[in-house]
Amino acid sequence: MEERTIRPNHNISMHSREMVNITGVKDVLSFDAGEVLLDTEQGILMIRGQELHVSRLTLEKGEVDVDGRIDSLTYSDTGYGKSGESFLGRLFK
Repeated sequence: MEERTIRPNHNISMHSREMVNITGVKDVLSFDAGEVLLDTEQGILMIRGQELHVSRLTLEKGEVDVDGRIDSLTYSDTGYGKSGESFLGRLFK
């Protein structure tokens, strides 16, 4: 019988590529108008776009809302800052 790993909840809800609601967020690693980097229960999540803004942040509940022009959502299973290599260097190997 196959054993399944149960992971904590992590959900994304996007509305018209202008707002994204995310749960299961452990930390906000960085953010600016072009990129938001989140540590989630499912790995590192990079949100890229234009005029991005973190409109709501509730780390106690693990919830983040981002608005602006959302162009992409990208996950990475590698940890942020675990080696001497940058996150983007590991992501685009």
